[in-house]
Amino acid sequence: MHEFKKFEEIILEAGDLLKKGFFQSEKKIDLKGKKDLVTQFDVKVEAFLKEAFSSFGFDFIAEESESGFKTPYNTIIIDPIDGTTNFAHKIPHCAISVAIYKKGILTYGFVYNPILNEFFYAVKDEGAFLNAKKIEVSKNSYFQRALIATGFPYSSADNIKDLEWVMEKLKNILPKCQDIRRLGSAALDLCYVACGRYEGFYEINLKPWDVAAGSFILQEAGGRVSNDRGDEFDMFKDKCIVASNKVIHEEFIKTLNKK
Repeated sequence: MHEFKKFEEIILEAGDLLKKGFFQSEKKIDLKGKKDLVTQFDVKVEAFLKEAFSSFGFDFIAEESESGFKTPYNTIIIDPIDGTTNFAHKIPHCAISVAIYKKGILTYGFVYNPILNEFFYAVKDEGAFLNAKKIEVSKNSYFQRALIATGFPYSSADNIKDLEWVMEKLKNILPKCQDIRRLGSAALDLCYVACGRYEGFYEINLKPWDVAAGSFILQEAGGRVSNDRGDEFDMFKDKCIVASNKVIHEEFIKTLNKK
């Protein structure tokens, strides 16, 4: 566990940098697309993490310096600030997300929201934790009482098919569940399913750094992650992720795909 503690210490230190930026009155904000933001703190947190992790000898897949995807082997997948729009608007639903592969096996996952002091993590085959307390998914199996999270892809500003997909799925899901939440950080949404706050989550057009750590934490907490066909989710290929507490999963898939 010495290695785990080193990773944890680095991420906690990066959290201090994120927190400092969150409360800074002025931020430099640029656009990567019509809606997709990046701040100087996204870049600073990512650079800090890559430098701190460099002595471990891992490759990186990271949002602000992405140069093409490849199958992770000894690889660290980094989202320096998942929920940048929230961060820029001082909404405290944003987090650092780090997933660590060793010899092709996803071994550690970390999602840290320093603003709310919530540190989610998982170790392969040892379970998932929030602030060192073990967490599990909700046991609710009644879909009408399920709280479901989602997100809206930035591509919906230009891509009419993506916008239609979002509206169609909302129309399918909203009447059948308790309610829908859209808080703006896929990494945290997955962790909220992991600790039982939500029963499920779905979204399209996410990148590996958005979901790698959170989906691992969810599965270690007893949940299930698939694509919208119910097959094993491939974060490099699948357009849609569907995540749940497992017991509602089949009905969740069926409801999403209702025609």
